[in-house]
Amino acid sequence: MPQVTEHGGGVWSLRVPIPDNPLGHTLVHVLDTGRGPVLVDTGWDEPASWTALTEGLAALGTSVAEVHGVVITHHHPDHHGLSGQVREASGAWIAMHAADTAIVRRTRAAAPGAWLDYLADKLAAVGAPEGHLAPLRAARAEGRMRTLPGLSAALPDREIVPGELLDLAGRRLRAIWTPGHTPGHVCLHLEEDHPANLPGRGRLFSGDHLLPGISPHIGLYEDPDDSTVTDPLGDYLDSLERVGRLGVAEVLPAHQHAFTDAQARVRELLSHHEARLTGLLALLTTPLTPWQLAERMEWNRPWDRIPFGSRNIAVSEAEAHLRRLVKLGRAEAVPGSSPVTYVAV
Repeated sequence: MPQVTEHGGGVWSLRVPIPDNPLGHTLVHVLDTGRGPVLVDTGWDEPASWTALTEGLAALGTSVAEVHGVVITHHHPDHHGLSGQVREASGAWIAMHAADTAIVRRTRAAAPGAWLDYLADKLAAVGAPEGHLAPLRAARAEGRMRTLPGLSAALPDREIVPGELLDLAGRRLRAIWTPGHTPGHVCLHLEEDHPANLPGRGRLFSGDHLLPGISPHIGLYEDPDDSTVTDPLGDYLDSLERVGRLGVAEVLPAHQHAFTDAQARVRELLSHHEARLTGLLALLTTPLTPWQLAERMEWNRPWDRIPFGSRNIAVSEAEAHLRRLVKLGRAEAVPGSSPVTYVAV
């Protein structure tokens, strides 16, 4: 695939690589405005990614120095990673939803090793075996933090307010709050006629919320200092329906490729998660910890072939589905169990 794709109407996408990740790349979108180019996401903070971003902009006849602003769909490092470098090179503003800005601020302020402590304790509480916890504890004891991205991500200087138009000269770009993948994830509705006159209401920069061929990770919202019981999967399903009602002509996601018929894709994802919840209820005829449930769930490979870090993500996804089942009254925690187990009601 080409590094640069023109989508018409002053919109392009740049393929910015993600190191050692099966997704391969982030699609950074470039939006022409009356004050200069505005980026939707920036890509991973890594030299090869920076080179791809700068070369892509040069192919469009512009440069990082000309970037007027950066709109971030969510705080993850494959989206927000290069924002700081872009701002340093151009003086551009960076905009993000307040809920994800709070995560960036909290991460920057955390003491070294705090995340590893939290993760090890949390995994122990959901039934992870000692063999899985040992590497985390060893990394903490040895002060190894290099493998954790996003520890010094740039602090945004503008807030994306749901429902409002962003201040982009000559463009109508409206923020749609779509929590689920992160608490502050936003999609961006370009409320302009489609350049190819496709039927529908404009185009949607969907970030990771709506992808053409994969379901985004929906895990728990992680905040070591907040005991609020959240429902990320419920948030995501509600957000999907909200996006489906927009009736957009085309979706420009942050991974894979642009696509049409957003409503059909929304229906597929809603059905996928309902089937997943039904399948988990069948597993929960016997009380299981979240770790045991994750071991028995269907993934894209057998559990014994899932890498260490991906197992942490899988367990978080199992927990998010359990939270949803508990909220719906379809499962409950077994009183007195430790680590806590859950059973279908």
